[in-house]
Amino acid sequence: MTTIWHNPRCSKSRATLALLTEAGITPQIRLYLQDPPSVAELQEALTALGQPALSLLRVKDAPKDLATAPEAEILAALAANPALIERPLVLHENRAALGRPPEAVLTLFP
Repeated sequence: MTTIWHNPRCSKSRATLALLTEAGITPQIRLYLQDPPSVAELQEALTALGQPALSLLRVKDAPKDLATAPEAEILAALAANPALIERPLVLHENRAALGRPPEAVLTLFP
């Protein structure tokens, strides 16, 4: 199953969803601002990304001290304020990719 953490107001998120659709992939769409991921889900996403919590943080929108905070603090902030999550995130099987640029998510598919 493929899931996209999607924000319809974000041009990169819309472009990534369109790219997946054009490639014949119909992802499950999770409007993460209305349905925020839990800390456990964020940890699973980071494991699939193979990246630290900082990679999911929209640094330009976050308080400056959060960028140097411990992983647990970043995860708690992302769960409490999903607008701080970098978007879009595409999860496929046990892997994930950020759609920045949108074409980056195509590496998830053979």
